[in-house]
Amino acid sequence: MIDTSEVLITHEQIQEMLDRLAAELNRDYAGRPLVVVGILTGAFIFCSDLVRRLEMPVIVDFMQVSSYVGEISTGNLKIKKDMSYDIAGKDVLIVEDIIDTGRTLALLKEQLLKRGPASLKICTAFDKPDRRVTELVPDYNGITIPDKFIVGYGLDLDGEYRNYDDIRVVKQE
Repeated sequence: MIDTSEVLITHEQIQEMLDRLAAELNRDYAGRPLVVVGILTGAFIFCSDLVRRLEMPVIVDFMQVSSYVGEISTGNLKIKKDMSYDIAGKDVLIVEDIIDTGRTLALLKEQLLKRGPASLKICTAFDKPDRRVTELVPDYNGITIPDKFIVGYGLDLDGEYRNYDDIRVVKQE
């Protein structure tokens, strides 16, 4: 049985985080076009909420990558859907839901840099640095969280619980 009753981050705290991140991005990219690459499926809600707060010209594209089965990272990157926009010479922002071990994002960053963007930065809603096994550090960090498996606000456990408007801790009973 799975228990998701413990709220770790409230809806209000998520809204405050979005406002802060958008202010940082609006300052750093003022007047410059930005290609936002949302990582499906977990980041779709975060990406949507974030881009609506951005003031510069924005092109939105998506990629779907995976390295997890349930709660376990496999360490292998699978690109299930590639972006359709050419990022060569563009300022690019990868928008991710959560950084855990960092393996998936480090591999993705390496692949995207080969496509020749003018700049490539990472924005994550949630960061779990205690689990990191790579040197990856997000350029824009929403909220640092403890080493707990979380769901809600787009994050899932085997496809479920994405619809919560807050972040909850998964407890196995």
